[in-house]
Amino acid sequence: MTASSLTCRECGSTYPLEAHFVCSRCFGPLEVKYEEHPSAGDPDAIKRRIQAGPQNIWRYADFLPVDRVPVLPAGGPGETPGLEGLPAGVTPLVRADNLAKELGLREVWVKNDAANPTHSFKDRVVAVAAARAKELGFTTLACASTGNLANAVAAAGAALGMPVYVFIPADLEEQKILATGIYGATVVTVRGNYDDVNRLCTEIAGERPDWAFVNVNMRPYYAEGSKTLAYEIAEDLGWQMPDRIVAPIASGSLFTKIGKGFQEWQDLGLLDADASLPIMSGAQAAGCNPVAHAFEQGQDVCRPVKPNTIAKSLAIGNPADGPYAIELARKTSGTIDQVTDDEIRAGIALLARTTGIFTETAGGVTTATLKKLADSGRIGADERVVIVITGEGLKTLDAVRGTFECREIDPNFDQFEATAEHRTEVSV
Repeated sequence: MTASSLTCRECGSTYPLEAHFVCSRCFGPLEVKYEEHPSAGDPDAIKRRIQAGPQNIWRYADFLPVDRVPVLPAGGPGETPGLEGLPAGVTPLVRADNLAKELGLREVWVKNDAANPTHSFKDRVVAVAAARAKELGFTTLACASTGNLANAVAAAGAALGMPVYVFIPADLEEQKILATGIYGATVVTVRGNYDDVNRLCTEIAGERPDWAFVNVNMRPYYAEGSKTLAYEIAEDLGWQMPDRIVAPIASGSLFTKIGKGFQEWQDLGLLDADASLPIMSGAQAAGCNPVAHAFEQGQDVCRPVKPNTIAKSLAIGNPADGPYAIELARKTSGTIDQVTDDEIRAGIALLARTTGIFTETAGGVTTATLKKLADSGRIGADERVVIVITGEGLKTLDAVRGTFECREIDPNFDQFEATAEHRTEVSV
């Protein structure tokens, strides 16, 4: 596949592969359109090329909108070229038998994208957006963020030697602010929610022609990075799709691009042409639920809401890709559920004690939604389920504060014996 143009998802108008993100005719969003690769008729050849690639997302470069793999030239004869930027992707797919047993399910896997360089899936999308930004001649990276993207853009800019500006809501978790500023980025806190921040960044992007806002004017390229989650899951499962994906929904881009990734590989013959796409189950916080609410009400359009949830990385009240997430869920006979803050905390604890994976609040939303689906009998007895964990728990420590207690003793064996029979209890 080779990127050929940008296409409006609403009216089909096409645009050159430049820094466009909205259709000038109908104001619909743009996405990357591809032409078939010369070897598209030979799935085995494509698989061999993928497997010979690097252990990062650039093993899938044939399916991404960049002109070349971003590598540095070798320093001398016999030296191996180095990667330009950070090595995102190829994160663990962990079989979660303890979690499956507790929920009464046959088979559950955890795609742990907290294992990326800045501990969230955002490293994938930023890698693609930054590579394309450099190809287009931009000199500064920037973003509007609920936290994880700020971390990823700041780190990417440091690795590439580019100045970075990140714009975030002023009430963001302290851990995410610290993990942004340490890279030398200019951090701008905005008195407002994410939607206010995004509107400001859209305005700034129009006034700073040399700034690449990864999720504004570079959004069509940025969004394509999420497809690599689907590619990795399928490759790790032996070139098969799972029966169901459970993934969080913020803007809806991650959710829809996972579906697009599976569809692309199926169209190319890399996956069973007769198999159904995975049932796509979306997860939202009840305190920011525009997509879940629209889905439940049978509506096609999301009504904006004012976020009020501990899952701040999902706190997008006016999701750009919400309607497409609803469409995908319906197309695959899927679901979009919402869970409360207490359920989110319980989800974080459930994942931690059954898998050893500590996730941030977005992962708590996903795990709690998996539990909700299992408890209500909506997951089939023979299903293979993959849940997508998008961020590391150390980013949202306040969410788990007070959920367990420590037992303090003197350095005395008898005191230890008196407490040894009492295991540390986790409140859920």
